[in-house]
Amino acid sequence: AEKLSSLKDVDWNNFLKRVCSLLDSTEKSTGAARSKLNLLYYLCTVAVHKKIASRLISSQLFPILIQQLRAAANWDIRANVARMIGLLALHTSELGENVPVSEAIILLTELIRENFRNSKLKQCLLPALGELLYLITVEEEKGEHPRECWAVPSAAYTVLMRCLREGVSLFHGP
Repeated sequence: AEKLSSLKDVDWNNFLKRVCSLLDSTEKSTGAARSKLNLLYYLCTVAVHKKIASRLISSQLFPILIQQLRAAANWDIRANVARMIGLLALHTSELGENVPVSEAIILLTELIRENFRNSKLKQCLLPALGELLYLITVEEEKGEHPRECWAVPSAAYTVLMRCLREGVSLFHGP
C-alpha cells in the first residue's frame, strides 16, 4: 500500500490500466476467474488506505467494478466486487461528483431485490449499499456538491428497510 500511495502519476496510471484490463477481461477460463479473484483480494487489502481508496474510487476502476457486479457469471467475483465497492466507500476521504455512485446504488438495490431470499448473497451486497449511502450522506453534509449529484432511488430505502426488519447487518465497520 505504501508503494502504491507513493507512485508517480504515470506509474499510477499504468497500474490502473493493468488492473482495469485484467478485471474487464472477458476470458471465461477457470484461470481467468482465479486471476480476477486474486486481484480483487489484493485490491481489498489496499483499499483500506484512505489515499488509495480515494484515488481508486475516482478512477476508471469504479465503473468497471459496477460492470463486473452486473455481468460477472461467477458469484464469488460479484461478492468480492461488492466488498471492494463497500471498502472504497468506507475508506475514501473525498468523493467527486463524477463518480457513478447512484448507478452502483441502483444496481445493488436491483441485485438485492432479485435475490431477496438468498441471505448469503444479501450479506455480500448490503454492506456495500449501506456504505455508499453513508458516504453520500457525509458528502452532502459537507455541502460541497449539489444534492442532485448522487440521486438515491426510493427503492433503495425500501429494500434497506425490508432488510432491517429481517435483522440483516449493513455495514462492515465498527
